[in-house]
Amino acid sequence: MKRKALVVLAVAAMTVFATSCQKLKARDQLNKGVQAFKNAQYPAAVEKFKTAVELDPGFDTARLYLATAYMQQYIPGADSPENMQMATAARDQFQKVLDKDPKNTLAIASIASLLFNQKKLDEANEWYLKLVSVDPKNKEAYYTLGVIAWTKALVANGEARAKLGMKPDDPGPLKDKKVRAAVAEKNSSIIDEGIKNLDRSLQIDPEYDDAMAYENLLYRQKADLEETTETYKADIDKANDYFQKTIDTRKIKAERKPTGGGITTDTK
Repeated sequence: MKRKALVVLAVAAMTVFATSCQKLKARDQLNKGVQAFKNAQYPAAVEKFKTAVELDPGFDTARLYLATAYMQQYIPGADSPENMQMATAARDQFQKVLDKDPKNTLAIASIASLLFNQKKLDEANEWYLKLVSVDPKNKEAYYTLGVIAWTKALVANGEARAKLGMKPDDPGPLKDKKVRAAVAEKNSSIIDEGIKNLDRSLQIDPEYDDAMAYENLLYRQKADLEETTETYKADIDKANDYFQKTIDTRKIKAERKPTGGGITTDTK
């Protein structure tokens, strides 16, 4: 009986040892992959990270690096099969991380970014909403929701202006009441939600100048849907305020940057 127990313990010890060896090999592959990644050798990094994951399937850090290495090779706007495969491979690996850890902010943000870069705006919007639900202080997520809102609203607005013979810089609102109502039905809630999300990003970072820039753009979209010249002007005034705030904030930030002159010594 004792001998049987010793055999069981020996087998268990060997299993633990083998598992430990696999984990050590996985970490070694991760380290080699990170080095390749830092040197922008992404295909080589992918192979190292893939090996690390094969050696230790539960090694989430290696899987995140693998997904990120795929993502680094994806070129937004290029529609070749190879490029699409990179995006798919990245998303698949990020999703595997989320299957185990549904609140992993890096994986959620990365999938959201991939979808945004692929111009899948509705899906991207859903993923950025997931991101702010688990990371409510993420100013970039709120900002991107604002950008998505402006991008979506721009389509119907641009089509309406073209239909009415209005140039992009012609003053509004949209001239035809029926056209304006049709665009408002499509765009009003999108614009309002976009402004709300940009407001949230500015609450987190009052000097977020990119968010200010899109507040300016969204208020111009909103102005085109107004019924009177007075409400149109009120929106344009807000847009102009945000435009000026953007310029002022960027100037302040630029003045804060060190000149790079270093310390000087007075030799007089």
